[in-house]
Amino acid sequence: MRSALSILAVVIVLSIIMLTAKKQMETMKPRPLAASAASSGATAPSDLPQPEAVGRQVQDLMKQGEQRASEADAR
Repeated sequence: MRSALSILAVVIVLSIIMLTAKKQMETMKPRPLAASAASSGATAPSDLPQPEAVGRQVQDLMKQGEQRASEADAR
């Protein structure tokens, strides 16, 4: 009897864990686009900058640093 109750308790605990995991996984799914955005062919906005833009910014900052270093050496 004791072993049967222990197994039942384990099954209940596992089912609670599985339900919680399922709810968390559902919140992690990407949401579909709205019907108006999907029909117009619009894509989801990207929060990440484009790699080319980042590369240009780095190069510009490096040039500024070189200019500042050369100005500091000239003084």
